[in-house]
Parts: sequence; C-alpha cells; structure tokens
Amino acid sequence: MDTQTTTVTLASEPFMSADDLAAYSARMRAAKALKELEGQDRAALAREELVKQLSVPIPVTPEKLHEITQRLLDKLRIAAEQGQKELLVMRFPNLMCTDKGRAINNAEAGWAETLTGRPRQAYEFWRDRLHPAGYGLKAMIVDWPDGMPGDVGFFLTWESTRH
Repeated sequence: MDTQTTTVTLASEPFMSADDLAAYSARMRAAKALKELEGQDRAALAREELVKQLSVPIPVTPEKLHEITQRLLDKLRIAAEQGQKELLVMRFPNLMCTDKGRAINNAEAGWAETLTGRPRQAYEFWRDRLHPAGYGLKAMIVDWPDGMPGDVGFFLTWESTRH
C-alpha cells in the first residue's frame, strides 16, 4: 500500500483524498486499539501483583489487631452517622476463591471454605470477633467484566435488634 499522502487543493485549501482519509482513520483505530491493549496489560499485571500480595496473610500481633480494629470502628461510626446499615470493608479478585467466586455468586452454604489468603483471614476476623458482637457479613460479586464474575466484596452489616 502506498503510504504517501495525496493532497488535492479544493478552494485553495489542501484536502486529503478519500483513500488517504480512510488510511488515516485505520491508523488512528489501530493506535487506539494498541493503547487499550497496553492498558489492559498494565491492569492484568497490577491484578496479578494484587493476587500475590493478598495470598500472603498478614502477621497479626496484638498491636496490629488493635490498629485494624480501631480503623474499622472509625469507618463504621462514620457509616452509621450517615444512616448506612452496611459498609464495604474488603474488595478482592475472585481468584482469591478456589472456585473463582462461584459459591459466593450462588449464595451456597460453605462459600467461606473457598476463600484463601487475606480474604480468608478477614472472614475469620469477622467470624471470631465481629459476628459475636452482632455484625453480619455479606459476600457478593461486585463487578462483572465481560459478563463474567469479577471482584468479590465483603460488606459488614448491622441492624439494631432494639427498637
């Protein structure tokens, strides 16, 4: 294909031919597609790094536990002041579930057994410390890239049993 641009002068203005305009449009589409692919590659690498990071549980010292609890309580207070009854406390790739989130998506009993790494650790924190204090936990798929289950969200819930 000839890459040389044909310029025609119309009314004293330089003007591209229809073939040149089509070639220019094709180059712009190719550049845009390449940019999108590069962005997807960067996103995929970031996601892989996040999965690696979340795969390793946090060592929990009494000090770390106090810090986590305090930060959580601060967020819960703010949410309650705003009249909310739930708070997204963790979002993670469905790859952190052994079944890629299938049991969570289908609200199956035993869905927590599919959790790995830090999500499993967060679930155990809820189970051992927050559930006895009356907090609920909802796990659900929170996005659907290309129609497929994506990230999982953990929502702490609360509602007073006193009226």
